[in-house]
Amino acid sequence: MSHHVIIGGGPAGINAIETIRQFDSGALITLITNERPYARMALPYFLAKEITEAQLDTGSDQYFERLRVERRIGRRAVQIDSAARTVYLDDGSVVGYDTLLIASGSSPLRPAIAGSDGRYVHNLWSVADAIAVQESSRAKCPSAVLVGGGFIGLIILNALHKRGWKLALIEQEVQILPKMLDRRGAEAAEAWLRERGVEIYTGCGVLSIAGARKKAVALTDGQTLGANLVILSTGIRPNLGFLNGSGVEIDHGILVDAEMRTNVPGIFAAGDVAQGPNLLGGPPVVHAIQPTAVDHGRVAGANMAGRSVSYPGSLAMNILDVAGLHCTSFGRWQDNGDTNVMWNAARPIYRKLVWAGTRLAGGIIVGPAEDATMLTDVGMLKGLIQSQVDLGAWKEYLRERPWDLRRAFVASRAASQLLTRSTIGRASPARGFRFDNLGPRGDAGPYHADFVATCPADFDRLPRTPTPGINKSPLPKAEKQ
Repeated sequence: MSHHVIIGGGPAGINAIETIRQFDSGALITLITNERPYARMALPYFLAKEITEAQLDTGSDQYFERLRVERRIGRRAVQIDSAARTVYLDDGSVVGYDTLLIASGSSPLRPAIAGSDGRYVHNLWSVADAIAVQESSRAKCPSAVLVGGGFIGLIILNALHKRGWKLALIEQEVQILPKMLDRRGAEAAEAWLRERGVEIYTGCGVLSIAGARKKAVALTDGQTLGANLVILSTGIRPNLGFLNGSGVEIDHGILVDAEMRTNVPGIFAAGDVAQGPNLLGGPPVVHAIQPTAVDHGRVAGANMAGRSVSYPGSLAMNILDVAGLHCTSFGRWQDNGDTNVMWNAARPIYRKLVWAGTRLAGGIIVGPAEDATMLTDVGMLKGLIQSQVDLGAWKEYLRERPWDLRRAFVASRAASQLLTRSTIGRASPARGFRFDNLGPRGDAGPYHADFVATCPADFDRLPRTPTPGINKSPLPKAEKQ
C-alpha cells in the first residue's frame, strides 16, 4: 500500500489529495499543513463582510474523513531526507513516504521599513490578519494606507473600498499593477480610483511608519500620510527553506517537468513553489495563481497515484475588480510587437491584443464591470489564447474591430477544442462543500437590462460590419481546424 504525503493545504495540495483518491482508493494519504485549510483568495470577501469566517474553510473534519486523510494540522515540515524518504516536523516527529508533494505555498515579504513591525501594521495574508483589520474598522472614519499597488494590494483595496474606508495607495513603480497591466491600462485604473476618492502615489516608496494608534507614513518624496491602519502587500516568496540539503533543484521555484516531478525520485511540487512548463513556450515559469495551483495539484496527484499525465503548461492570467472596473490580462500581454489596441478614455475601455502570427498570444481588457460586453469577452479572450487556435483571416477582422471577439471565438471553434481537453483525462468530482443555502444577491445595476436582453443596447451602438465568410463578405472564411 502506497503512502502519499502532501505538504501544504492550499488549492494545489487539496486537489492533489482528491485526485489521488480518485485513482487509488486504498492508498494512505497524510496532509501536513501549518494552518487549517481555507480559501486564502476569499479573505477579501471576508474582510468586506460578504462571507463569514466559517465559509472560508475548504477542509472540514468530515471532508477529510470522507477522503480518509490523516491530518497533521498546525505542524510544519522542517527538513526532508530524500534518501530515507522521510519528512521531519517541527514537533520532532517523522513521517515516511513513498511519494511526496511539496505544495507549501508562499509567504508575504516584509519590507525593511522602520516601524513596519509596529501595531496596526499588517500583511493581509491569513485569517488572523483579516480579523485584525476588521477590528481596526471600529474607528468612526476608518482609513488605511496600502503599501504596494500590485494584484494583492488592489484586492485588499477593493474590499476596504466596499466598506467606505478612506484609502491611500503607494506603489514604488511608475504605475499601479505593473505586473498585470501596461501603462495605458494602469492609467485607466488610476483615474478610475481617483474619481472614487482613492489617493494614488506612484514612483515613491516608504521611509518609515510611526505613531501608536494614529499611523504616520513618511514617503520618499517628502510627503507624510496619516491613517488608522497600514497594510503591506509588497510581494510574496515561496516557502522553500525546509528543502536545504534535500537535493531538490531550485531556481525561482522548484524545477518540475510536465508531470510535476522534481529531479529527486518520488518528490513532486505544485502551486506557488513550482517552476514548470509555460503554455506559450519558453523557459519554465512560476505562475503563483490559483488556476495554476489547481492544475498542478491534479496533475501531480494523478502521477503520484501511478498514472502518466502531462501538463501542457500554465497560462499567465489576472482578473481583478478595481472598485467596479474590471482589469484583466492573459498570456504575453506585455509584448509590444505585433499588437493592436482600442482605447476610449471616457468610459473607460481599453483593449490590447498581442499576436504571434495568426494566433493570439496575449491580451488586456479593461472596462466597467457592468458593461454588457465585459464578462463574455474576458472569457473568450482567455479561450482564444488558451486554445492557441489559428484565427486565419479573423486576425485582420479583429485588428479593425477588437470589440467583436464573439464572432472570431465562435467561428474559430475554440470552445469545442477547449471542451475536449482534460487535465488528467477525467472530470473533477464535485467537492461536496456546503454554502449554507446562499442564493444570488445584489441589486440590478444600470446595465442589468443589457445583460438579460436578447440584443443588448451596447450591441446596437456598435457599427454594423460584415463577418468573414458570412453574406459574401470580402474577407475569406476562417481556416478550418
